[in-house]
Amino acid sequence: MLSHDVPSHATETAPQASTDPWRMVIAHRPTESEQARLESLFALANGTLGVRGGLEEGRSPTQGTFLTGVWERTPIEYHERFPGFARTTDTRVPVPDGTRIDVRLGETLVDLNEGEWLAFEQTLDLKAGCLQRTLHWRSPTGVTLQFDAERIVPLHTHSLVCIRFRVTSTDYSGPITLESALVANNVAAAQGDDPRIGARIEGGLSITASDADEMLASICQRTRNSHIRLASGQRHRIAQGLHFARAILEDGQGVQQHYTADMQPRDSVVLEKYVAYAWSQPEGKDSETALLHNVTATLENALSQSFDAHRADQADACDTFWREVDLSIDGAPDIEQALRFNLFHLLQSTGRDGSGSAAAKGLTGEGYEGHYFWDAEAFILPVLALTSPEQARSMLQYRVNTLDRARAHAREMNHPLGALYAWRTISGDECSAYFPSGSAQYHINGAIAFAIRLYVDATGDTDLLVDGGAEVLFETARIWLQAGTYNPRRGNAFCICQVTGPDEYTALVDNNYYTNHMAQQHLRYAAVVAAQLANDRPDEFARIAAAIHLSEKEIAGWLSAADAMYLPVDPALNIFPQDDDFLDKPRLAIAQHGNHGHRPLLLQLHPLTIYRHQVCKQADVLQAFVLAGNAIDKDSKRRNFDYYEGVTVHDSTLSASTFSIVAAEVGYADKAYKYFLDTLRVDLDNLHGNTSHGVHMAAMAGSWLAFAWGFGGMRSVNGRPSFAPALPAAWRGYQFGIRWQNSHIRVSVTKNGVDYLLREGTSTEILHHGKLLVLSPRQTVSMPLQATALPSPLLKGVIFDLDGVIADTAVVHHAAWQKLASEVGIPFDDTVGERLKGVDRRGSLDILLEKSPRAFSEDEKEALATRKNNYYREQIERFGPQNLLPGAQKAIESVRRAGLKTALASASRNASLLLERLGIADLFDYVVDANHIHRAKPDPEIFLAAARGLGLAPSECLGVEDAAAGIASIHSAGMKAVGIGHAQALAGADVLLPNVAAFDISLFKT
Repeated sequence: MLSHDVPSHATETAPQASTDPWRMVIAHRPTESEQARLESLFALANGTLGVRGGLEEGRSPTQGTFLTGVWERTPIEYHERFPGFARTTDTRVPVPDGTRIDVRLGETLVDLNEGEWLAFEQTLDLKAGCLQRTLHWRSPTGVTLQFDAERIVPLHTHSLVCIRFRVTSTDYSGPITLESALVANNVAAAQGDDPRIGARIEGGLSITASDADEMLASICQRTRNSHIRLASGQRHRIAQGLHFARAILEDGQGVQQHYTADMQPRDSVVLEKYVAYAWSQPEGKDSETALLHNVTATLENALSQSFDAHRADQADACDTFWREVDLSIDGAPDIEQALRFNLFHLLQSTGRDGSGSAAAKGLTGEGYEGHYFWDAEAFILPVLALTSPEQARSMLQYRVNTLDRARAHAREMNHPLGALYAWRTISGDECSAYFPSGSAQYHINGAIAFAIRLYVDATGDTDLLVDGGAEVLFETARIWLQAGTYNPRRGNAFCICQVTGPDEYTALVDNNYYTNHMAQQHLRYAAVVAAQLANDRPDEFARIAAAIHLSEKEIAGWLSAADAMYLPVDPALNIFPQDDDFLDKPRLAIAQHGNHGHRPLLLQLHPLTIYRHQVCKQADVLQAFVLAGNAIDKDSKRRNFDYYEGVTVHDSTLSASTFSIVAAEVGYADKAYKYFLDTLRVDLDNLHGNTSHGVHMAAMAGSWLAFAWGFGGMRSVNGRPSFAPALPAAWRGYQFGIRWQNSHIRVSVTKNGVDYLLREGTSTEILHHGKLLVLSPRQTVSMPLQATALPSPLLKGVIFDLDGVIADTAVVHHAAWQKLASEVGIPFDDTVGERLKGVDRRGSLDILLEKSPRAFSEDEKEALATRKNNYYREQIERFGPQNLLPGAQKAIESVRRAGLKTALASASRNASLLLERLGIADLFDYVVDANHIHRAKPDPEIFLAAARGLGLAPSECLGVEDAAAGIASIHSAGMKAVGIGHAQALAGADVLLPNVAAFDISLFKT
């Protein structure tokens, strides 16, 4: 693969979007830089076998075929090795690629790099599960041919590739040879300077036997260290006019079968090619003879039906999935197309037999060595549990099958009991050579527990629990009581130390919030399952408990630790600290305002430099809200979102979907949609620059989660599906389906409301904005789009902003900044002016200077700020009561008549002067302006100071603002926010009013 393919500042051209949401099309000749990326995008797979989307008659160095069960084990070399370090790594290796069909005209081999591409179109048909391609090509000698190819990797046959290849002559006369090859000289990609791409591999596949004749061409291979045997074979069906010519054994390269014909203009030759594989387990006893027998049997069966029959079976299998997904988006066919594309890759890259899970890059490339991570359970499995439960169960079965390896890893990590799953693996053994961001990520146990819980809730399949799932749940729960301890210095809270959470830019910390929260959920659920099995299936529970020596005392200990789990709230910021030290660190300058470009920090800085700063690679605290946040109030989620958004650089493709889901939940509609688009198109637009190494499976899953869990508000709440839908402004409506315990529920959303339809199954209970609904078969239940907000009974004070709420000083500020910008030669427009709203003078100056062609010293900046302030004061000296906005004084007076306290929170240093000029200074009990604070909005300091000045708790106050930064500041302070102005700019407000004259205190006070 291309080791130099790192993120760039510009996104790349996506496959051409059409109005058809079922077809992904590229209709131009791919450039050399596009080729590998498009091979990933157009890859086909079936969960066991994956084939990249290269051309049959092309010779791409990045074309490859992969099997989940074929990998090599390589020793990890350390200069200093300590106990428990991973000793080997698993690397999925390319297997013989059967897509190659060279074309020879007479004695001349067709080389697509020469000649002229007259027309080209490659299409991934999402409905049919088929890759189609047409190339109209003129040779350097002037003859013209058309190449047509169809390819499927059948979902119903896990080890088969089917190709139909046609060559049509436009004006060529003469002999043609189709040289069908099984290419065996591909090797695993080297890592280079990017640890995400590949690996140093020792060994790989070597050929032990090969053979070829008219009937069959085959290769037998064996890995050196993992001792996996592999057999590959190909057979053909030839149409009239083609004849077998020869078979070729290429030493160390592969095998070929050649077919010839004589062509005249308008003649066509058609070759159907079938490629099959069979392999052993590591250290398996299967002989080459037995594996070849399996290959020949698969090929014989494949040839017993036509290519069209295989294609029809594939379409039927895809149709079953699409009926479950039940997806449509009214008004955005490109969004629907991208979502279908992502879901198709999830369908085809996850197995069904329990032998593997979902790799980070699926079966589309060599990135991350084909390893499985925590995101399989945290991102991919939730989608499949609700759309393709069979595949979700297979993923969990893989964890059951590798439980003994997890037990062994726990012993390597000095835990005498329980199981700790490997951070990255294929075989089940730990493959991470860097333990701070590898083995230290104990939260993988919590992700697996979450996945078991969601799957059982969604399917009712308690058989999984007695068939190994409960044993996984219990053994992994045991680890928490060994990794943590009761800390008398923290009130005897249960603390978990020296772990790494999802944010890999912060490693080896104490009390990572996500880890502690997920451990708490894990321990409680394990205890619940133990009680349920003891009651409902006592014999099975007794068997499990006896096998692992589980006692009632130990289960009681789980509950005690969960109840005492250390999950603090920072008293100054009123947020959940990511860990004990995170909020004490300085922020990283290079991470601010996208200064690090699109090149991840992990490729620029030493890990210790990153660890010493307050910077997040991806969502961490927010991830806990998505997976297990039902009991956390929305205000807390909003405050944490506001804070952590400012320190997250989204260098992980996992991040955007989590931010989108939480943004949707807390009412940040614009941000929810922006982050949704980021995760939706991470591969289509190559946003992280490494799609050539394979697509990002978890990000693809995240796009559906952002859609259904974010916009649809879907969660599992006490064993029921719960919804809280919202409609993105860019859409007229949308629809999705979920499978829930043998029922299928359709959710349809328009501006007029939400319709719930039980398409299959018996009566089913759901929640709509917390309200219980009972769905009956084939009957629609219609509900309003949003739940009615309830007034707060605790309101004791209202804190008003000044500019844009009480007086239109924003116009004066705007004019002053515009004048300054003009004087120093910096462009200034309404977009810049909007960003300055609610921001203090120095913060506004920094925004203004972003577009400056030169840098300014601190003294120069201070002089510029003073000059702007002088322009501003010149104008407000002329202010009087006539400059109050209509209804402003009445709004403030109504609050005081209601017996509530009032305060002003203004970013202006001239607030007190303005109040005097406006004649309303005596209407405020307390005033906070920029002279009294250190941090500007959206930091909550100014509203927290106002609440303290009133002698009230933040939750007892209501904030009134006209700027997005102010709304964020109010929410971060733990208050409800009233927005004054335009909906687009103030989407996060709890209540939105067109102007201050519409403010009615009775709406907020009972």
